[in-house]
Amino acid sequence: MSANSDTSDSTNDPSTVTQSSATAAPRSLFERVLVVTADTDAGRAAVDAGVEIAAAHGASVDALYVVDTTEHWDMAVERSEREGETLVEDAESRGAVAGVDVDKWFRYGTAHEEVLGFAAAHDADLIVVGSARRTGLNRLVHPETLPVRVQRGASAPVMVVGADD
Repeated sequence: MSANSDTSDSTNDPSTVTQSSATAAPRSLFERVLVVTADTDAGRAAVDAGVEIAAAHGASVDALYVVDTTEHWDMAVERSEREGETLVEDAESRGAVAGVDVDKWFRYGTAHEEVLGFAAAHDADLIVVGSARRTGLNRLVHPETLPVRVQRGASAPVMVVGADD
């Protein structure tokens, strides 16, 4: 009945303890922020909010403008392309001021489908979109707004920003 006093428990042995995850570099909550640009006050507020969040988390921004080709083509699309170019350029300059990398993107098609497809393809960690305030006939013709459709279909969190947020 002799007891072996040399039994060592390797779980408490400091030489076998591996480096804990606490010393590893912390992963930011957001690495890629998708900002859907629009020529509205809420769209510009969404760009500001997206850039601010990206700056706070050390993330990059994808500024996306979708040219809606479902209702019209030719002249209206050309005008929309010029508008979108101005908006993504503005997002890039706002990002430069905040020290955030901004990539500019265009898509053509149905807005919510293009936003959801882009977010999935580029692994967006957050989608920032401006709120939609519709009145009159537009509310009857288009009962669901872009933010609602994006919120319903997105696998990433969606932040809806109002013009006065």
